[in-house]
Amino acid sequence: MFKKRFLTAVAVILIMTGTLYLLERLLMPKHVSAIVEGSLIEEYYKEEKGHDVIFVGDCEVYESFSPITLWEHYGITSYIRGSAQQLIWQSYYLLEETLKYEKPEVVVFNVLAMQYDQPQKEAYNRMALDGMRMSLSKFKSIRASMIEDEKFIEYLFPLLRYHSRWSELTAEDLRYMFRKGKLFHNGYYMRVDVKPVETVPRGRKLADYQFGKNAYYYLDRMVELCKESDIELVLIKVPSLYPYWYDEWEAQMEDYAQRHGLMYINFLELIEEVGIDFAQDTYDAGLHLNVTGAEKMSVYFGKVLQNTFGLEDRRNEVDLSRAWQQKADFYYRMKEDQYRELEEYGYLKSLGARPPESTAVD
Repeated sequence: MFKKRFLTAVAVILIMTGTLYLLERLLMPKHVSAIVEGSLIEEYYKEEKGHDVIFVGDCEVYESFSPITLWEHYGITSYIRGSAQQLIWQSYYLLEETLKYEKPEVVVFNVLAMQYDQPQKEAYNRMALDGMRMSLSKFKSIRASMIEDEKFIEYLFPLLRYHSRWSELTAEDLRYMFRKGKLFHNGYYMRVDVKPVETVPRGRKLADYQFGKNAYYYLDRMVELCKESDIELVLIKVPSLYPYWYDEWEAQMEDYAQRHGLMYINFLELIEEVGIDFAQDTYDAGLHLNVTGAEKMSVYFGKVLQNTFGLEDRRNEVDLSRAWQQKADFYYRMKEDQYRELEEYGYLKSLGARPPESTAVD
């Protein structure tokens, strides 16, 4: 009798656990056809590890560098662990987690996140945290990121947060319940459309230009983590024209980099040298770069990385080269498809632009 009751209890628990798991998989947002940035973090776990360079940061990172271009020009392997409005503690804990999987030669952090000293919005928190695998790093990042009224348990068990999505479910939720296709290119979010800069917004005056103690605390920890792991840390500011980058912020980053012996590059000062043309290289009037801008940035920065840190050209490694050729094929197919889609709607014709030649292999 006891054995029968025990087996019945186990069966009930397994059925309930399985049901809750299936409900969670169904109700969680899929981020495939809308707000695709929500899939950036989770896609990392599907990739082979062993990258030479790891980027961490916000949208300025994942839309400004093309790992495929870095590979094709320099044989540098890289991955971008970016998410929308990624806060510096989220970057730190993502890096901490990443080092459990691999040890890059160089880590690159975009310093725009220094403007935020406290948690901001749940929606951006979710994009950075929901895709992370369960780990101590994720737990700590959740604790550091939660805003008022958020609950820790809802990050551990997302079903508690998304249980009311029943009315929003679509066929996409069923189709991608367990598996999603590849959306990005080693963390790079491709956009080929063009919206030129017409005006550059002026920065509003701030009451205080000093970066906060919390932001500096996590930047210090990032420096220490890289030093302990014998990894070079590079600080950058991507050449987005807004949000506005203040001279006072620039002075703080220059001083910090000098005091800690770090390379710091403000690409806003190198726009002409990189070859960025804001009439063609942005898809939203200067907030983010499009694919042509990202490729120019990658060609320039790859040379800096190779010359400064002696990163090896790995294109002669047969297995690695074969794997990256497959990545490149996917990259050029997506690029060609996006140009074709734009052309079908007449956007390219109105801008006077034309699709580039593609090296895609079908």
